[in-house]
Amino acid sequence: MASTAYLVADDPKATPIAAVTREAYDDWLKGQDAARRTWITQSGFRAQPGAFCLLPGEAGEVAQVLLVIDSEEAVWSFAGLPTALPPGVYRLDQGLRPGLASRAALGWALGSYSFTRYKDNPRDYPRLVWPKAADRDQVSHTAEAIGLVRDLVNTPAADMGPAELAEAARSLAKQHKAKCTVITGDTLLKRNYPAVHAVGRAAAEEPRLIDLRWGTKGPKVTLVGKGVCFDSGGLDLKPAAGMKLMKKDMGGAAHVLGLASLIMAEKLPLRLRVLVPAVENAVSGNAFRPLDVLQTRKGLTVEVGNTDAEGRLILCDALTYSRRFKPAAIIDVATLTGACVIALGKHHSGLMANDDALADDILAAGQRAGDRAWRLPLGDDYAQQLKSNFADMANIGGREAGTITAGCFLGKFTDGMKWAHLDIAGVAWLG
Repeated sequence: MASTAYLVADDPKATPIAAVTREAYDDWLKGQDAARRTWITQSGFRAQPGAFCLLPGEAGEVAQVLLVIDSEEAVWSFAGLPTALPPGVYRLDQGLRPGLASRAALGWALGSYSFTRYKDNPRDYPRLVWPKAADRDQVSHTAEAIGLVRDLVNTPAADMGPAELAEAARSLAKQHKAKCTVITGDTLLKRNYPAVHAVGRAAAEEPRLIDLRWGTKGPKVTLVGKGVCFDSGGLDLKPAAGMKLMKKDMGGAAHVLGLASLIMAEKLPLRLRVLVPAVENAVSGNAFRPLDVLQTRKGLTVEVGNTDAEGRLILCDALTYSRRFKPAAIIDVATLTGACVIALGKHHSGLMANDDALADDILAAGQRAGDRAWRLPLGDDYAQQLKSNFADMANIGGREAGTITAGCFLGKFTDGMKWAHLDIAGVAWLG
């Protein structure tokens, strides 16, 4: 788990790090003595964000580290150092403003992450003296939340099925004195979650609807996360290459649980609801089939054009349920479409929303955090692709604009509530 274990108290022997923005680099270099300028120049150093250079002292020791940072995305500028620098203790040799100091500390914590459930990591990571202006509590809470997301996504499906995902939510609720209930198996039908049940019924492990509640004051916010703990594609079976990384298909669930962890640790003034439909999309004799017509909680019928478009089917029941709370905003997060990977690669999440202000807030937050999103359109012209001759709608819309038509599908279940959808299919895999 990512944590602040490699951020330490002051050490007078710590090696200094000169963190210099690309814009300030030329002036910084001019201020160095001739020998140091020659060393940097002849080493072939290129001043790009995240690049660093070890600067020697008179005895050949590392006397200083030069690091070029992007002030807007300093988290990632610092994150590469723990796996690249020699073991030891380091410190920033200049004061940083509070926001930048916190991002530096967070980057160091995230760069020290390792997943050790099945394999020990013998690496002795270097340590960083806490930057003076850093908000230690916020950095610690954020690192722990991101570590939770990474641990959940990295755990293989054999040990992170619907039951284990539900237990992770219960553990989080217990830690923060929240409430968590789980609806399991055929009880989903009795409680009117037919689409969640249909997708998950073929697996050995029963499908679930996880419902976490926290907070008594402030606006109501609902987070919905796709919890497909493994996606074989169902009867429309994925090829081996496409199935290999499908333990990550519960990345949306992991992200909303991680975000909930941060919200609760920071004690933000919100009334939070987290909904995670947790299933495995498996193959067996009772698996749902292509061209089956499924019922949904809202009452709309859905024709299954492809069983590998299952995420939207489980999310639609959870989105419908969230209307009951009358939240000020709903945000769903999902590794939803391969089309999003083709469109945006691994550098942006796909964002769709029915409210411009909410979309703008998410885009701005992503830019500040170095976790960027790109807004895609929604509209009836795209939704027309979801027409079915046998049901109210189909679950796929053809080859074109697959990320957008998936968003249009989900939008049918929000009934005008302020809603945003993040497709994180391209950015969810950490390796």
